[in-house]
Amino acid sequence: MRCMIRIMLLNALPFKKPLKRITLSLLGSASLFSALLSAPAIAASPHKFEDNMAQRTLACTACHGPQGRAAPDGFYPRLAGKPAGYLFNQLINFRDGRRNYALMSQLISPLSDDYLLEIAEYFSTLDIPYPAPLPANGSNELRNQGERLVLKGDKARQIPACVQCHGQAMTGVAPNIPGLLGLPRDYLNSQLGAWKTGQRKAHAPDCMKHVVERLSSDDINAIGSWLAAQPLPANTHAVRQRPPLPVGEKAIECGSAPLAAALAAVPTTVGEATISKASMIAKAKP
Repeated sequence: MRCMIRIMLLNALPFKKPLKRITLSLLGSASLFSALLSAPAIAASPHKFEDNMAQRTLACTACHGPQGRAAPDGFYPRLAGKPAGYLFNQLINFRDGRRNYALMSQLISPLSDDYLLEIAEYFSTLDIPYPAPLPANGSNELRNQGERLVLKGDKARQIPACVQCHGQAMTGVAPNIPGLLGLPRDYLNSQLGAWKTGQRKAHAPDCMKHVVERLSSDDINAIGSWLAAQPLPANTHAVRQRPPLPVGEKAIECGSAPLAAALAAVPTTVGEATISKASMIAKAKP
């Protein structure tokens, strides 16, 4: 309820061009509409709002926490500091139905690729401290199993190590691979479970789906439990390059990588002509 009311209020802000106003089809809810109308102090407020991304993304931070630092319950994940290509891909996935959450889909469905890209780039620049990890739970055997899968994988089952793609420090690889640290166990487990059951998808080839379908429920719980308990390194920024491949292993192909690579490669302007990054990225879509 708090998130939805904030989104409705955000719609009333006097945004200027060129960014598109966020509009939602939430006004059909009588209770929400009456809640908005019953706030005369807000409606009649003489305060002027700055026309900046911090103000325009209030609909995002209403759920994802101030400056996108994550909600206290862990259900809404951190946005701050994640690679722009990853955030852009996820916004596109919610808009195009590869990820499903009604409020997210309604929020971003009217927005252009260029605006989604601007939102992604804004949150990627925020350098907000991470909270301390929660104490480890589960048995030593469970945690050892999680550590082994994250750091070494399981060659017999063709499960690559998580660090092979997400970076040796597990802080992510720019521009399109997120970090794995600073996330609650329940969130990690739910996302891995969503891939396993097909509720979460990505551009084909969906590399995470191919990895997660080889994991058991115990594997998922072990990975989530171990990752959630790990301390953050001093440098939490995503690195620019993946670790070298182990001898005899092939690189994993991910359909979302071309989109993020295009995002990083296309200049904003060439001479006098402005280039739409998102339109160029669209050409890279599988």
